[in-house]
Amino acid sequence: MMELEVILDLNCCFCRQFMGVTVRCAGAGLNAGPAVRAAVKVPCPSCGNINKIVFAPDGTLHQVSPFDRPKVPEPSLN
Repeated sequence: MMELEVILDLNCCFCRQFMGVTVRCAGAGLNAGPAVRAAVKVPCPSCGNINKIVFAPDGTLHQVSPFDRPKVPEPSLN
């Protein structure tokens, strides 16, 4: 099985603080060609908000966006 470590440098979407992220990638998808993308959710060590990071196995950063946590419905007061 192919395995690699990807190091990404980016700024948090929320507080704009610098973050260094190391991701270990493994599996058959790494051999799928240059169009392969992976996504990971990473909490910011400064503000605690979660960033969604989309990247290629070669370390190219394609997108950093806020991760919207699923909204839990509140019970009705009726």
